[in-house]
Amino acid sequence: MLAFFLGAVLALGGCTRPPAVSTLESVQAVEGSASAFQVHPLPAAQGATLLALERAPRVLPLRYRVIVVPGSGCAGMGAWADRYFAGLLHAQVLVLHKRGVHPHARTAPGDCPAPFVQSDALSTWQADAQVAVRAWQAALPDGDVLPTVLMGISEGAELLPGLAPEVPRLAGLVLLSASGLDPHEAATLQAQRLGALAEWDALGRLQASPAPGSTVAQGRSLRYWRDLWHWRLAEPLRNGPWPLLQVWGEADALVPQEAYQAFARRAQGRAAPYCARSLPGTD
Repeated sequence: MLAFFLGAVLALGGCTRPPAVSTLESVQAVEGSASAFQVHPLPAAQGATLLALERAPRVLPLRYRVIVVPGSGCAGMGAWADRYFAGLLHAQVLVLHKRGVHPHARTAPGDCPAPFVQSDALSTWQADAQVAVRAWQAALPDGDVLPTVLMGISEGAELLPGLAPEVPRLAGLVLLSASGLDPHEAATLQAQRLGALAEWDALGRLQASPAPGSTVAQGRSLRYWRDLWHWRLAEPLRNGPWPLLQVWGEADALVPQEAYQAFARRAQGRAAPYCARSLPGTD
């Protein structure tokens, strides 16, 4: 299914319907075999290093590249990367990870170590990812002409407009389980859905206070919350020149359907192609 949607992006934003029945051959082919992904250190901002996962195409020839920005938390994608990207047979896949996150870590969100909590912020993550992608692009063969797709999963989608200029042959952006709204607006809708607006408003007052950025609230530093409160995503996505594909589950527990629908309405005015696909019964 993921391969089908990426094919739509590579075909200049074609918004065709997915097949009614998806096959499992690609997933079954990787079960029980050694991982095709290798850990790839990449430079990041301020002299830091990110640990990415990288995989060559499963089937030659190489036809396109995919750069993936995962969601929040301090767990890596190593445990399921082979299955997750199994259908991208002809793609070279690079999966970035935040600084301090090992690709094979399986740490629960509530157990992230203190150094990670203090370093985690959208501005840091974006600066790190920009440096890493720039270095990775610089190492590609001379004369490379293959297209690249940028994919953001959940929180990772919030970095895509800032990463787009780092990719010379960008075919388009893919948002998976990401509303497309500014994160503060999307989180407010989720707080409303959960009946937690009072707690959300209290957090808003705290992040606006003079309290140190290192102060931890709701499992994250105030530096993280201050970035989130002021991060802009909807307008850059709406005005961007790249084809945009957005895919989400209609049973998403973390992002209300109202958020997805709100962005879909705003994106209808994009000059570049926009395709929205919701998957019934999927979280």
